Amino acid sequence: MWGEKKTKIIATLSDFRANEDFIRQLFEAGMDVVRINSAHLTEEGASRVVEAVRKVNPSIPVILDTKGPEIRVTAVDEQYDGGIEFHAGDRVRVRGTADGIPSTRELIYLNVATIVRDIEVGARLLIADGELELRVVDKDSDELLCEFVRGSVLRSRKSVNVPGMQIELPSLTEKDRRFIEWAVHNDVDFIAHSFVRDARDVEAVQEILDRFDSPIKIISKIENQQGIDNLDEIIEASYGIMVARGDMGVELPAEMIPNMQRRIVERCIAAKRPVIIATQMLYSMVHSPRPTRAEVSDVASAIFERVDAVMLSDETAMGDYPVQAVTTMARIAREIERDEDHFPPMVDLNMVSVNHEVTAQLARSAVRASINLPIRYVILDTLSGRTGRYLAAFRGRRLVVAVCYTRHAQRILALSYGVVPILREPSSDENYQSRYHFVIDALDFIERKHSLLPTDMVAVIGGSFGSHYGASYIEISDVERLRERENECCCGR
Repeated sequence: MWGEKKTKIIATLSDFRANEDFIRQLFEAGMDVVRINSAHLTEEGASRVVEAVRKVNPSIPVILDTKGPEIRVTAVDEQYDGGIEFHAGDRVRVRGTADGIPSTRELIYLNVATIVRDIEVGARLLIADGELELRVVDKDSDELLCEFVRGSVLRSRKSVNVPGMQIELPSLTEKDRRFIEWAVHNDVDFIAHSFVRDARDVEAVQEILDRFDSPIKIISKIENQQGIDNLDEIIEASYGIMVARGDMGVELPAEMIPNMQRRIVERCIAAKRPVIIATQMLYSMVHSPRPTRAEVSDVASAIFERVDAVMLSDETAMGDYPVQAVTTMARIAREIERDEDHFPPMVDLNMVSVNHEVTAQLARSAVRASINLPIRYVILDTLSGRTGRYLAAFRGRRLVVAVCYTRHAQRILALSYGVVPILREPSSDENYQSRYHFVIDALDFIERKHSLLPTDMVAVIGGSFGSHYGASYIEISDVERLRERENECCCGR
């Protein structure tokens, strides 16, 4: 429902659910952005998802999530019928391989050939999100000798975390490279790159995008200690940040996650970067029509922190109640955001680089004015989406209607807090006098959704020299005077 929530909802889709009716239900329930996880899809399956999304609504953004440089156990040897049971105290040797040699009870292989070199005696190996835990008790140049601290059944290709160790991994896998090139050719808007450790990982993705002159934006997933340690340089190199709490919760003690999440969110807002909270937000709704109270509180906490978006993964990709999960998340957002006393605009935040940017100062002024005046909406036009992103960073109370001149700008702004992007395709005969017409487009759009009185007040951010040159003014006026001025401009042509 338009205009009833500022926090955006990302829903993960799988190819077996890539049908228009299902996607339309999610969109009408409150989904704003679609995520595709390349770790679980082929390029053909991902193409089916994008095709279905575009048929439902071409303004829905699509995020492609890369698999990223991760450590995994190789396939378990077939003789073990899919799994090997280990108990605390069992000992096993661990080696790296580039050839996919199967793992056995005596020798576990990991998918990184140089893994032994980078792991020290005393290190912990956490397999399958910590379901199995091993401690390195000895090593030589070829292998590690490990003892199980916590046993369970080892299954094929499970993830491995090594907290506190810096493992030399490539920034991109070959599969990542193929999928990024696929994204360039398939109208994708964002790349969410997994396991980002420093700015070089972001730059490796950007190099491919630059080679194709692609406008795709990069969202860095923070999910390990290295990423946390290098957070500032990653934020600087990225369009946005995703707090991926799954692997982060394996590498860090659970009690540290809430504070770490809050700090990452604060730094992203200060840097004017969209920030997303992900992982198991309504996980019980994979099999239940109702969330737990703890899950509701988790979603609410993220919204209280003023994140741009919250994300659903298994809940919508393969869960039994996907539409209910989106509906529930949207209801929580609307209810929490209703408490305006808890959501003062962040106009006094010491934002990075704001003081010397005209656009940022105008955005701040518009948000500040909406505190003291009965402004109902903030209206702007934008080519790149930058002005809308700045307004989102100040977390104003009023919805921002952003008139965009490209479909891509419209989609990337759909990820930003409190921004409603609409598309305008200017005709070739428009001249300098018609530069105000984006305001009328926005007013017409608003009136189709909500009633507007002639005396209702709006704040307009625009450019006196056209949208190509960026924002240069802010104007506060009522609806009646704005429409009168446009009529005068039209009559004077």
